[in-house]
Amino acid sequence: MRIRSLGVIDDAVVELSPGFTAVTGETGAGKTMVVTSLGLLLGGRADPALVRIGAEKAVVEGRIAVPAGASAVVRAEEAGAELDDGALLISRTVSAEGRSRAHVGGRSVPVGLLADLADDLVAVHGQTDQQGLLKQSRQRQALDRYAGDAVAGPLAKYGEAYRRLRAVSVELEEIVTRARERAQEADMLRYGLDEIAGVEPRAGEDVELAEEAERLGHAEALSSAATAAHAAMAGNPEDPEGIDAATLVAGAQRALDAVRSHDPALAALADRIGEIGILLGDVAGELAGYADDLDADPLRLAAVEERRAALTGLTRKYGEDINSVLAWAEQSAARLTELDGDDERIDELTAERDALRAELGGLAQALTDARAEAAERFAAAVTAELASLAMPHARVSFDIRQTEDPEGVEVGGRTVVYGPSGADEVELLLAPHPGAPPRPIAKGASGGELSRVMLAVEVVFAGTDPVPTYLFDEVDAGVGGKAAVEIGRRLAKLAKTAQVVVVTHLPQVAAFADRQLLVEKTNDGSVTRSGVKVLEGEERVRELSRMLAGQEDSETARAHAEELLATARADG
Repeated sequence: MRIRSLGVIDDAVVELSPGFTAVTGETGAGKTMVVTSLGLLLGGRADPALVRIGAEKAVVEGRIAVPAGASAVVRAEEAGAELDDGALLISRTVSAEGRSRAHVGGRSVPVGLLADLADDLVAVHGQTDQQGLLKQSRQRQALDRYAGDAVAGPLAKYGEAYRRLRAVSVELEEIVTRARERAQEADMLRYGLDEIAGVEPRAGEDVELAEEAERLGHAEALSSAATAAHAAMAGNPEDPEGIDAATLVAGAQRALDAVRSHDPALAALADRIGEIGILLGDVAGELAGYADDLDADPLRLAAVEERRAALTGLTRKYGEDINSVLAWAEQSAARLTELDGDDERIDELTAERDALRAELGGLAQALTDARAEAAERFAAAVTAELASLAMPHARVSFDIRQTEDPEGVEVGGRTVVYGPSGADEVELLLAPHPGAPPRPIAKGASGGELSRVMLAVEVVFAGTDPVPTYLFDEVDAGVGGKAAVEIGRRLAKLAKTAQVVVVTHLPQVAAFADRQLLVEKTNDGSVTRSGVKVLEGEERVRELSRMLAGQEDSETARAHAEELLATARADG
């Protein structure tokens, strides 16, 4: 991983080897930035405050080896990413203004894709994760994850029924609580439909009547124009000496017909004049018919205007024209049918709601049974792990219970509260020593005990739902002495089947690492390329001495450091 301009890190390269890697250094040296960097590569929230002061952006680049055919590879390739010798090249950029960009395999991708890939690649655990384990919702999720398909199957069916019940309940509540508003809406629709039915408009009728009104309003002028045009074309019987177009055209045709046999071109012109004469005759006839048929009846005009006024009353309320009015009427009739069917719909929804509640009760019972069975196995496995973490007498158990609610669903003969994940309240209990009553870990576990419970839970998960890499950020907080040695020993065991990276202050834990990285600042307070280095031999003894006594050259501390390393090698 290469980290640039992130927090105190100026430019550093972190090489994480297989097995167990411990990251150590003075407080404030930037160890946690290693965790933060990996978090960014895996889709974590981009905080512009992480960008080093004076820099425009922080950049984290990583090369992650992935097994061929893994789901992470499939998702990355679907996004257009290309593998580099079996590894994914991932980069994340965070600007000082807060903008964030992600690239996978040379292709720009949504940050959300990084989070999807992380689910299959890395499990990250730190102080915030320990606090998260105190929440009952997280404890239920942990139990469900351990149970696997035994819970996932019923939970999927339950979730589908739960969502349908929510939708049915919302619709039913809307119909019942808005009965008055819906009745008012129905009355308004009936009034409008009755008004439209009383007028009985036809599609396009308003356009037709507008044209007729225009014609009737100018009937006298139209008639005079048609008569004058007819006289100009076909002559006026009252003026036999007048010259009209038909007579002139006929004379022209006779003149050409007399000589058309002498020139084909002139004959063609004569034919065209003949066509003009026919067209003049047709138009003159239509003009005469138009003038005769023109209705100048004032009563008809009054009737048209009255009808237009009725149609205008509709368009003023229900649409910009009659076609829109008719469309409104069609939609309103359908809506009125829906509103009038409310009583029937209420009965249907009530029956469906009751059936869904009964179904949910059965599925909730199946979830409770599956969780109870898994809880016994999970608690036994975690308890066994705690014995190897210097808590030999601790006992872990689960309290799975329901809360009664008359408005809930029936589970086990009781009506109880239910939610999107079932009716169970799941709480992880810890009895740290014999005779101690089991108490919620939020109340019964010290910081060191909580760290070990968290580690034990993760180790149990590693056996049932493994990921290639585990990253622990000071998961050993609040632990010391023998317990710290046991944590180091257990992390080393986990590292035999997965890559384990631990940020730690404890020399007892660091001594068990296959590889130890030291993060240290330069004189100007930054971490540069030379600020992250692999410790071997004498350097590692010096760092463990510093972690033990704060004095690299203390003979006593050195002896203790060498003893820790020898113990770890003997265990390996």
